[in-house]
Amino acid sequence: LALPLHAQFAGSSPKRELRAVWLTTLNGLDWPRTRATSTRSREQQQAELCQTLDALKEAGFNTILLQTRVRGTVLYPSDIEPWDGALTGAIGEDPGYDPLQFAIDETHSRGMELHAWVVTIPCFKVAVARQIGAKGVLRTHPELCLKHGDTYYLDPGQPATADYLVGICHELVSRYDVDGLHFDYIRYPENAAAFPDGQTYRKYGQGRKKDEWRRDNITSVVRAIYKDVKALKPWVRVSCSPVGKYDDLARYSARGWAAYSTVHQDAQGWLRDGIMDLLCPMMYFQGDHFYPFAADWQERAYGRTVAPGLGIYFLHPRERDWEWGVVQRELCYLRQQELGGQAYFRSQFLTDNTKGIYDYLKQDFYTHPALMPAMTWQSERRPDTPTLTARQRLQGINEHLEWQPVEMDGTPCRYAIYASRTTPVDTERGEHLITVTWDCHYTYNLLSSTLYGLHLAVTAVDRYGNESEPLP
Repeated sequence: LALPLHAQFAGSSPKRELRAVWLTTLNGLDWPRTRATSTRSREQQQAELCQTLDALKEAGFNTILLQTRVRGTVLYPSDIEPWDGALTGAIGEDPGYDPLQFAIDETHSRGMELHAWVVTIPCFKVAVARQIGAKGVLRTHPELCLKHGDTYYLDPGQPATADYLVGICHELVSRYDVDGLHFDYIRYPENAAAFPDGQTYRKYGQGRKKDEWRRDNITSVVRAIYKDVKALKPWVRVSCSPVGKYDDLARYSARGWAAYSTVHQDAQGWLRDGIMDLLCPMMYFQGDHFYPFAADWQERAYGRTVAPGLGIYFLHPRERDWEWGVVQRELCYLRQQELGGQAYFRSQFLTDNTKGIYDYLKQDFYTHPALMPAMTWQSERRPDTPTLTARQRLQGINEHLEWQPVEMDGTPCRYAIYASRTTPVDTERGEHLITVTWDCHYTYNLLSSTLYGLHLAVTAVDRYGNESEPLP
């Protein structure tokens, strides 16, 4: 396994940093391209995901945000909502395997995390409502649905909406070993002033101003889900992608598009109140629309993680044809200001190497792997140091290491492997990290030019991100 030797970037790659990508399954935009209608096409669908994961791992990513609840449809066998049509070409049709379980297994086998991306408030277009069938929310809970423009939405003002979304998240977290839940569109829709919730407001408003009532409604949904998830599995990281500008700043206007005042999304308040672990604000902007608002998110992170989302799709000539330098400057700013990392929308524009972004990340920006930021507000206990159980030469030129599995709170740890020319290996330096794995073993070539003469160390990393003392 290659140890990056870009000396000019040594030390610039932090040890802890979220490096996430949104993997979009809506209409198969990022995956799947092939419909699973036979054994052969199902295998091809799985192979496509593996190829994407290989490319993202190779470029240094550590987190996959997989769109799991799409628009009132899902990517796993659910008791609540029907199968998404991107899997087979038909809504409600079983693809013959569990895509979410497959994605978790393949992501974990590459040492990365999988966060289930859940689109919350929007349901589906009015034009396709009939195709959703008897299992769709419009049939099972019509009282929760409102038509706004060409789309049905859940009504955040109905208390039962929070219960419905808690049920979906509970099903996901209880059945699957996801590392996180990532909420998209956990807000009121565009043109919120015209959202037809007047009857709900009259019933539940209780004298509050409508803007405040709406913000309280979204916050109540967030709080209910967070509480349920943490009671189930406190290590599951709860995150969301709010609108990219929180609100107007003293010197810069949000120009009519802000999380707090436009779509009633108090995302900074969620960090302050401890009901969100991570924010990936959708900062698909440039210039004065980006930098002062990124600083605002960082200044009001309340000790939690903020990793802005970058709209790399705007690099494409068919989108806005941004020059490459726009994104490059934003990346360098986020790292210089020590934000919690970066997220990218969306995967295809990375793996297609749009304007060279994949090459830049792989060769120059993500020169070393990175651990996730630790959720120290959830737990600060460090796992036990791994115990070496075997160290042997294989065929003379390979060395094989094995260690005893380490668990925390009944869940297995991952392992970080470090290498340096000095001993003991300084595991606090990000440039010494060479790989992260769920395996309890590691084999390397003693004559490899990148590892020749280097000393190794292994640490255990629990699901909260806390790290043990190293096994030298």
